[in-house]
Amino acid sequence: MVESDNKAAELAEIVQEIRERVRARYPTEGAGGLRLPDMMPVTYAREVAAQQVAAIGRVNPRPPGLLNEIAQSGKKMIARGLNWFVRDQVEFNRNIVRSIDTLIEVQNETNRALTYLGNRSDAVEARAERIQRTEAALSGSLETLERELSILKKSLADSQRQIHATQTHVQELHSETDRQKHSLIASVQDWNQKVENQHREFAGSIAEAGEEIQKRFWKEVEAAIAAHQAVIHNELRLIRQRAAITLAEAPAIQPAHVPQPQIDWMLFAQKFRGTEEAIKNSFRHYGRYFEGTENVLDIGCGRGEFLELMQEAGISARGIDLSAENVAFCTSKKLDTERADAFPYLESVPDHSLGGIFCAQVIEHLTSAQTINLVNLCAQKLKPGSPVIFETPNPECLAIFASHFYIDPTHIRPVPPPLLKFYLEEAGFGLIEVIRLASAEENMPSLRELPENFRREFFGSPDYAIAARKL
Repeated sequence: MVESDNKAAELAEIVQEIRERVRARYPTEGAGGLRLPDMMPVTYAREVAAQQVAAIGRVNPRPPGLLNEIAQSGKKMIARGLNWFVRDQVEFNRNIVRSIDTLIEVQNETNRALTYLGNRSDAVEARAERIQRTEAALSGSLETLERELSILKKSLADSQRQIHATQTHVQELHSETDRQKHSLIASVQDWNQKVENQHREFAGSIAEAGEEIQKRFWKEVEAAIAAHQAVIHNELRLIRQRAAITLAEAPAIQPAHVPQPQIDWMLFAQKFRGTEEAIKNSFRHYGRYFEGTENVLDIGCGRGEFLELMQEAGISARGIDLSAENVAFCTSKKLDTERADAFPYLESVPDHSLGGIFCAQVIEHLTSAQTINLVNLCAQKLKPGSPVIFETPNPECLAIFASHFYIDPTHIRPVPPPLLKFYLEEAGFGLIEVIRLASAEENMPSLRELPENFRREFFGSPDYAIAARKL
């Protein structure tokens, strides 16, 4: 019973689905309740006619058997015999069925078109309703805009009146400002004129005061220079007096060379040799050769510049010089110095006892034999490995013969670097290094106009030093 009910429900669903498909293909009701021609009866009639046309000339089936076969054979013969008679009727019937099919399809197309038009009519009506509602809303908005426009027009009129009043006030302010501006300009011009006059008067006063100050300044400078020179003169005179006392007390020493001319050698050194500070700075680069040494001898110590450098470096050093003034001057600076000639002094020193020897601007005062003797004595008195440095004018620089070499009246002859190097090698020195000092063009700028190679070859360093160590 349950199975029968399920089948009946399934059959009802199938029939309902067939009906919906048929209604979709052959609509009977349009949009908006529009009634369409019902083509279902015509469709059923066409189906019946089609079946009858298909049955023309067919033999009705009967129960099987010999009689049925005889009857069926007779019927078939009769049907073939009548085929010529009913052929036109069959063809006519078929054409009538096809015409009915065409009319049914045309009517169905008409129904579908009417349905589509009905649907479009509904959409148009709905759109018309929306347009009407929009028009009503726009009408209300237009009334609102007209009211707001009226308010804006009124506000614009009020603003224009206020702008006109403001413009009038601004014009009045401009007029007042122009009057104040002209008044201010006149005041500024008057003030500038007063300031300019005061500045001119002040500048004149400053110029007069400055000129007066300059005059007083230079007078005071001249007075200070005079006083300073007087102090220097008094100091030099005091040093000379002390030196004279020392000379009177010291035994007479016979120098090994020609006696020096009686001139102010302190002033001579200051003017032609250079200041103490300048000479001291020029000696600084020699300090590296004497690092770690002791008991250094400065032959011809002069004003004691090298001894001061040794003192600053903590190296024990002693100086000798023929000038009593130089010895007295060094003594006043608490430097260990002694008035002595180099040759007898070195002969009195024990062999291999000195830790280093420095001899600047001395050998140009000696003859060739004395120079060789001095080099040999230095080699004899130095410890092995100890340094010796000689500084002297450089005859490779032709400029010295036109300037400082012959300024010193005690100069005998310059010693060329290769010759002095030869002397040192013969005496047993090694690690010999020739050091060419400042260029001549620093003191004689006109030499820069010469070709560089020529200038370097013939106008190089006015002074040179040669450093060596005892082997």
